[in-house]
Amino acid sequence: MSELNLTLRVWRQSSADEPGHFENYRLTGISTHMSFLEMLDVLNEQLTAQGEEPVAFDHDCREGICGTCGMMINGQAHGPDKETTTCQLHMRRFKDGDTINIEPWRASSFPVLKDLIVDRSAFDRIIQAGGYVSVNTGNAQDANALPVRKSDADKAMDAAACIGCGACVASCKNASAMLFTSAKVSHLALLPQGKTERAERVTRMVAQMDEEGFGGCTNTNECEAACPAGISVSNIARLNREYLKAALTAEDA
Repeated sequence: MSELNLTLRVWRQSSADEPGHFENYRLTGISTHMSFLEMLDVLNEQLTAQGEEPVAFDHDCREGICGTCGMMINGQAHGPDKETTTCQLHMRRFKDGDTINIEPWRASSFPVLKDLIVDRSAFDRIIQAGGYVSVNTGNAQDANALPVRKSDADKAMDAAACIGCGACVASCKNASAMLFTSAKVSHLALLPQGKTERAERVTRMVAQMDEEGFGGCTNTNECEAACPAGISVSNIARLNREYLKAALTAEDA
């Protein structure tokens, strides 16, 4: 079993109202089989034993499902592995003697609450603005009762895979939430159950996204590269089409 000796530069910020700074910590004997979060657990055990405040970071499932574990690792959202959340990143991706910079998402719409924890409730409000089906669709129907093209079903499922972690925002130079919003718009717009409210949905969700202060999309595609769920930027093109269609329909009405 290989072991690592590491220097961690961790962002420490006691509250949203206090300025933050980087603190250096030394860790020795870190197993390469550990996940990144397990390594942070070891750091916190060490800090607690020394009577210091442990590093606050978000986590829940630790299985790459919930998306809460997001953080910037050496300037990359969730770290160096493609389509991987922080909790799925293993220490074998690092070398003995490495210095690892760890900081929270950097976006004004994701204010830092403490250390590596940010407030991502802006995403919740975008969903609340229209990311649902409110019409009565009745009981579950037979699978073949509502024919859906295979290609549309696949695209809808791919868009629905978004876990809302915020890596797209953190990695974008404009802190844009277009990939997240487009994924939520797309997976409903592609299915029959979502078509009734598609115009109102995209209009309300885009309006809420803008109200939250996210930046605009300039098509650099860094969001797709950083996304742990592999959400495609083709969804952004679909959102733009949906939004234009909704605007033209509103003018005609």
